[in-house]
Amino acid sequence: MLIDTHCHLDAAEFDADRDAVQAEALAAGVERIVVPAVAVDSFPKLKAAVERYPGCVAAYGIHPLYVMQAKETDLGILRDWLIREKPVAIGEIGLDYYVGESDPARQEFFYVEQLKLAREFNLPVLLHVRRAVDDILKHLRRIAVPGGIAHAFNGSRQQAEAFIGLGFKLGFGGAMTYSGSTRIRQLAATLPLESIVLETDAPDIPPAWLNRGRNAPAELLPMARTLSELRGLSLAEVAAATSVNARQLFPGL
Repeated sequence: MLIDTHCHLDAAEFDADRDAVQAEALAAGVERIVVPAVAVDSFPKLKAAVERYPGCVAAYGIHPLYVMQAKETDLGILRDWLIREKPVAIGEIGLDYYVGESDPARQEFFYVEQLKLAREFNLPVLLHVRRAVDDILKHLRRIAVPGGIAHAFNGSRQQAEAFIGLGFKLGFGGAMTYSGSTRIRQLAATLPLESIVLETDAPDIPPAWLNRGRNAPAELLPMARTLSELRGLSLAEVAAATSVNARQLFPGL
């Protein structure tokens, strides 16, 4: 069994063929999918998607690139959803300093407030981290949460070890399938296996073989095969270990 720990199955890119996408994922052995939100307006559609497909579970949160459209009252809406829906995690949250027009201070405010909610509700977090590792870690050290995933990890080994020390797993997916991604591939090959989870981030971060086409959760199977080759393990060993790691974070799976 494979677990996709980060897939936007509710995204508009899947509106035309979501049933087929999910059926293909199941056929590929992807039996569990964690679906993170990006904005409160997306919560109802996300809920409908995970209720439609057994094995899919929700995470609710406000993505750093959506905070410019968010209102502070959205944090209250998020809190209500956490009480009512009991998701497996809070996410997708974090910081993104790569996109120039976003406001770092506003991102930081929403990130910190959502960490506080994660602490209050004892939920792990799904972290979006782009050129912001130090600030992400700074607040994690100050506001203790029950672990989570550094999604699409692309930092240094030292930064990886800092996340692991705080009880986090590291998400690997499409980026490690590119031969030119030498640092990511080296980390995927050598970090403790118990600290690695698999993810697609579909429809985004497509693997090399899709030639920038739409990513999908069924691609987790060849991604797992890539990880097995990098580590010199069997596909079965990688699937079993990464599934155990995901279940440690998300008992609801």
